[in-house]
Amino acid sequence: MEIDGLLYYRTADVLTMDEKGQYYFVDRTVDTIKHKGYRVSSSEIEGVFQENQAVIGACVVGIPDEKVGECIKIFVVLKEDVKGITGYDLIKWCGKRLAGYKVPQYIEFRDMLPTSKVGKLLRREIRSEEERRKEG
Repeated sequence: MEIDGLLYYRTADVLTMDEKGQYYFVDRTVDTIKHKGYRVSSSEIEGVFQENQAVIGACVVGIPDEKVGECIKIFVVLKEDVKGITGYDLIKWCGKRLAGYKVPQYIEFRDMLPTSKVGKLLRREIRSEEERRKEG
């Protein structure tokens, strides 16, 4: 797209710019959840959960909700030797590290998360699963 003689590209990335004009990658717009008027980064929440000693993998998606836009749901893979940790424990732990509006409303435990051949997390597959659940 051209504006005032300058060429711009739409990348679907969310960036921030510092006082020196340097840009920093924050997240992809498709991985941003719109919850209660806030834009919440999936990768930020995943990163917090992965700091927990019991967690080896996490995937966050937005679940459509008429009242709040999207609810935050996290899919978690625990280490094999972990026993007795509950969703409540993880949500409480997360609540001490994130703003209240960023804390997931739903948690689902999994044995594994879908990844590409190079190990990249495939959120779109999780989103598709959630859509199929909602439909029927």
